[in-house]
Amino acid sequence: MYVNAWPFDGASRSTTPQRQRAIGCVAFSAAGLNGSTRPMRIEESGSMRIRIPKGEGTGLDAILVNTAGGIACGDRFTVSIEARTGAAITIATPAAEKVYRSDGPVAELAVSLNVHSGARLDWLPQETLLFDEARLARRLDATIEEDARLTVFEAVVFGREARAEHMANGLFEDRWRIRRGRHLVYADTLRLDGPIADLLKRPSVGNGARAFATLIHVSPEAEARLEFARENLSSGSGCDAAASAWNGLLAVRFCAMSIEVLRAAVIPFLLVFRGEPLPRVWLS
Repeated sequence: MYVNAWPFDGASRSTTPQRQRAIGCVAFSAAGLNGSTRPMRIEESGSMRIRIPKGEGTGLDAILVNTAGGIACGDRFTVSIEARTGAAITIATPAAEKVYRSDGPVAELAVSLNVHSGARLDWLPQETLLFDEARLARRLDATIEEDARLTVFEAVVFGREARAEHMANGLFEDRWRIRRGRHLVYADTLRLDGPIADLLKRPSVGNGARAFATLIHVSPEAEARLEFARENLSSGSGCDAAASAWNGLLAVRFCAMSIEVLRAAVIPFLLVFRGEPLPRVWLS
């Protein structure tokens, strides 16, 4: 839980506006019971909600909803997902998450994923859309047992293409840590601060692209699926993609000039790689 503390001296009341910031928390867990996955715990507070529509896959689909309508400067969100023994869970969002411009404060999003023995968890939110001058710091921490399966997918878009907007300036910090069987197997931190549009033009950073995605798959057979993944990556579609495998995980990176081109490459890959339908919200 986060608490915003503001000074209450006379000068600050008269000169500094007090903003009402969104604070949201969700804690959700499910377990495998009698051949199906059933919710065991749902906790919601603030502007975060989780809904469980009827899915088409073999497990349970859950949809994260931010009733605040986006993320603004100084907002705080916490998400905790637990897949207990035998569970099969897919987490998605109903649409792109918009991160609006900030006049200074940094918005924060913290995600915790815990996958128990024999369970499967797919974290598949739709893309994060960063407006010009947005400031977002997010972190993802995952803990997975040796025989469990975890797929994490995140996409980010820098600027609104419909408005011909580039994210000229802002902050985007993305920190991932994945532990398997008590060992750290994946650690990645991306930090872009300042003139982001100029940074993305550099060949070693984005080569002019503005839509990026990362998929990490951790499972006993992850490394053995490398060639399968490479064979199913689209070629000549306008989206650059590459896959590698190590430490019992498979990593795939996508890079495109627009979110439409990126989604056109990502959706067929996810369908083939996962072997089951995507959540309906992905196709609406």
